[in-house]
Amino acid sequence: MANWITSGRCLLLLVVVLLIYFGSPAMQLFNALLVVVMISLDGLDGYIARKRGEESVFGATFDIAADRMVENVMWVVLAHVGLIPVWVPLLFIARGELVDAIRSHGAAQGTAAFDMLRSPLAKVIVGGRFMRAFYAVVKATTFTWVIFWSGVASLSPPFWASWSDLIGVISQTLIVSSAALCILRGAPVVIEFVAARNEHNEDQEDSREAGAV
Repeated sequence: MANWITSGRCLLLLVVVLLIYFGSPAMQLFNALLVVVMISLDGLDGYIARKRGEESVFGATFDIAADRMVENVMWVVLAHVGLIPVWVPLLFIARGELVDAIRSHGAAQGTAAFDMLRSPLAKVIVGGRFMRAFYAVVKATTFTWVIFWSGVASLSPPFWASWSDLIGVISQTLIVSSAALCILRGAPVVIEFVAARNEHNEDQEDSREAGAV
């Protein structure tokens, strides 16, 4: 069931993207609501997996892959239509590629993504339910905000002319906040991976020295 919900998020992403490109300004108001539903399903699939005992390495990996696809596609599309700056998708894609490469290494050894974390702080920042939910809310708010106001800008030019500066400031604040959280939640994965590799190399070196003796 949880994996079907994750698949549904991917299909809903297609609908959202099509509406961004081909929907009328009025449809963008409805599209903003679809984004909220799409992001909300991220929490639902994890909840269902825990309640039904469906947690697995595949399910966790599939969920993260869907998360990455949703956020990367949304950032790229919004940058392509001029609603956000291009550096944003570049940052998310670069961070995602790096973190996912590390997680795939753990998955190959049968370790789920969040089980790779060792320090309590890293577990809270990366795998904690609050941080995951907060990050999802900030991204969902950002996507919803810029899509909603793109429709209003065309539907009510006088209103947009009066309030566009304030709306723009809020948009930039949400975008920068999303980017900062992206870096914050990715950094512990990289740091712990590097530390683990250094420890592994040191252990191998000690083993070779002990063998030589």
